[in-house]
Amino acid sequence: MSAYGRNETADDLLAALLDGMDAALCAFDSDGVITHWNREAERILGWTAAEAVGRKGFEGWAVRAADAHDVQDRLMAARQVPGRQVHEFALLTKDGGRVLVRTQSAGVPGADGKPAGVYCAFSEVHAQIDLERSIALSEALLEDASWGVVLVDVDLRPAVVNAHAARAFGAGRTALLGRPLGELLVQGVEELEGALQYVLAEGAPSAPVEMWVSVRTPEGVRRRCWRCGFLRLASPLAEEPVPLGVGWLFQDVTEARQEQLDTAQLRFRSHQLHRAGRAAAECEDPAEAAAVRLDFALAGFAEHALLDVLDPTADPERRRLVRSAASPPALPGPGSIPVRYAAGHPALQALDRIGSVRTSAPRGEADAEWARARRWPEDAAHGLCTVLRSRGRTLGALTFLRGPSRVAFERVDAAYAEEVAARVAADLDLAAGPAGPDGG
Repeated sequence: MSAYGRNETADDLLAALLDGMDAALCAFDSDGVITHWNREAERILGWTAAEAVGRKGFEGWAVRAADAHDVQDRLMAARQVPGRQVHEFALLTKDGGRVLVRTQSAGVPGADGKPAGVYCAFSEVHAQIDLERSIALSEALLEDASWGVVLVDVDLRPAVVNAHAARAFGAGRTALLGRPLGELLVQGVEELEGALQYVLAEGAPSAPVEMWVSVRTPEGVRRRCWRCGFLRLASPLAEEPVPLGVGWLFQDVTEARQEQLDTAQLRFRSHQLHRAGRAAAECEDPAEAAAVRLDFALAGFAEHALLDVLDPTADPERRRLVRSAASPPALPGPGSIPVRYAAGHPALQALDRIGSVRTSAPRGEADAEWARARRWPEDAAHGLCTVLRSRGRTLGALTFLRGPSRVAFERVDAAYAEEVAARVAADLDLAAGPAGPDGG
């Protein structure tokens, strides 16, 4: 290829690059004559390249006469100053309007190293401010925000994590990048991934979503409630929207939600005790009233209830528990044969402590061997045994059982069980007659 052909190709490439830029650009030679004018400059001011190239400065066409000298001096001063110079000018459009632009100008050295001209990139001030606001907002969200911000890629792995989110996960910001969410969450990962996939496919939901998750941290597993918002991220450079991932913002609202749940739970349990009392009052047989109370106590609390009373005919030194009632009734119910509880059984521990005993199968999962060893249904994973006391005497033990789908019994659950046990014990005491049982 000839030198002329190479120069022509280089000029075409330069023209294509200039016209493809998002910023308006013009260039001046050492005398201040415009040598380049791209399409974005034409879009902003309305003057075509044919109308702009060859003019000396902006005077008489793109700037007011009163401002022309100052504008030209500040632009051409960039030849003598290292780095870029930033200015704001009011330029004139072809139709006579005014546009406030922000310029960045810098000197262009010639082959001999001496100033050969100046290039000037400019954009409308409001567009520049919008861009700066967007950048400032992104930096603030990813550094100083008081809520968690995670940018998740299309593979549902964290790509950017802010400091607040890293603290919520109990790990460093870089340690979370690229890891599957299943490695970070013990529970709730299916719901979160489902929400992220929905956002990628359909767009952001119309309202925030609250999710309960269990986070795996160095200090152990923590159950948290996060109020989440989602935004689908798309590339602004593609002709058609191309998903880049999801912006996930969340706040920890665990304490507020837990307080609401506790209040609702307390209200429900108080209502159940009231209903149970009304139903028990209609029973002629106090023993039947005790069984009715068990049915009401199970709602929302446990899957099974076992009522075992001390055998009044047995030697006080050799305590024997006999099944008095069970709920649901499909379980072994009343009988005269003692329940074969081994030494150290939670029910016997409750008798010894005159209090409540909580226990769970290993890892809180259903374990048939573990349950059978305690004479409990095979689907039991959590147990709560509490003592039955009336008029200063021990009458027996009340046991509540939960399956593996529920959480283990907590202290607040023990308090509720003890309240139920006190009322059941009063019924049993009344059923035994005026003398009462001979329990120790």
